[in-house]
Amino acid sequence: MQTTTKSAIGFIFITLLIDIMGWGLIIPVMADLIAQLKHIPVNQASTYGALLLSVFAITQFLFAPVVGNLSDKYGRRPVLLLSLLGFGIDYIILAVAPSYGWLFVGRVIAGLTGASFTTATAYIADVSPDETTRAKNFGMIGAAFGLGFVLGPALGAFLATWGIRAPFYAAAALCLLNCLYGYFLLPESLSKENRRPFDAKRANPFGALRFLTNHPEIGGLAISFFLIYLGAQSVQGNWNFFTIYRFNWSEKMVGISLAVVGVLVGGVQAGLTRVINPKIGNERSIYLGLSLYAVGLILFAFATEGWMMFAFLIPYCLGGICGPSLQSVISGHVPSNQQGELQGALTSLMSLTTIIGPLVMNSTFTYFTTDKAPFYFPGIHFLIGAVCMLLSVMITYKVLSREKKEHPELRDIISGGGELKGTSLH
Repeated sequence: MQTTTKSAIGFIFITLLIDIMGWGLIIPVMADLIAQLKHIPVNQASTYGALLLSVFAITQFLFAPVVGNLSDKYGRRPVLLLSLLGFGIDYIILAVAPSYGWLFVGRVIAGLTGASFTTATAYIADVSPDETTRAKNFGMIGAAFGLGFVLGPALGAFLATWGIRAPFYAAAALCLLNCLYGYFLLPESLSKENRRPFDAKRANPFGALRFLTNHPEIGGLAISFFLIYLGAQSVQGNWNFFTIYRFNWSEKMVGISLAVVGVLVGGVQAGLTRVINPKIGNERSIYLGLSLYAVGLILFAFATEGWMMFAFLIPYCLGGICGPSLQSVISGHVPSNQQGELQGALTSLMSLTTIIGPLVMNSTFTYFTTDKAPFYFPGIHFLIGAVCMLLSVMITYKVLSREKKEHPELRDIISGGGELKGTSLH
């Protein structure tokens, strides 16, 4: 059983790694591509970049619950392969797009099939044999993201020397090869006895969100989950636009910075979380991680030199210790045959933040770099992100404190920690 689980985790790790490499490849050149197609400065292009992120998120928000429920009925494997195929088609369209409007077409296709994260997290839940391994396995998802962002942006920066479209072709090739790899080697994780019929009422985005509200303890934590990803959009949706404008970074420097992010995130998720979580437990890991996120964002906001962004990445990326712990606390409240629905609902929340977040963060950045603003402050969007993280800390503390009092049976799920409770949670 243990060997089978490790093999399955390895499969999903490689799948996510190649998938994330594809996205990491194009980030260093996306800002300049939009600026060229629209014939505008890069700070103004940031708003148009936000629109692309939002149209992807809108389609994903609408269809992620459908995909999650389909994976509960037909299994994780076919759904995951379809999503990878969709991303490959998306990158081909981006590579040949003659105008900005065509970028929308590619992003819509990717949003329709963009279920790799949803299905992968449900897959992880399927193959985690007990509560003691789930948080560690979720940490491997973060490690795949981190390593993918090491290799992807670095390779994208290199390929950009051959032309601004070259990284898109490479990303398409990686996704299609990943799909082929999964077709032959990726095993199914959801047994037939744990599958359930497709329910149209459950497979709509608002129904998926009602799934969270029907579990009050999850509903409260979902608000915190939402705020974390909303705050993170100040970095994820605008890093390339901000650094190119503020510090005159080249595509190569953007790629290097993102590779550093990948190294830090991979180290945190694959190594630090496996040490911190058993020692201090899930609850304290969440509080510490969110506080570090807030500190990093505040420092980004007031950075005056490019090298400072590299230094301030350290506290920000250390904040990643909160992710696996919060994910394991939430997923520990639902049975195995509802993990796909739960992950679909969480992905819908993430999509909502990608609809709202870039529009708020990027537009704020653009506005406060123009003459229309009451004062000049390119980093103001990072302060908005920091406020989101601090609000998340307060909400999480209130929810978990109440839950421990009202539901003593959930104390181990909430607190966790090998040294605190004798076993490592999840």
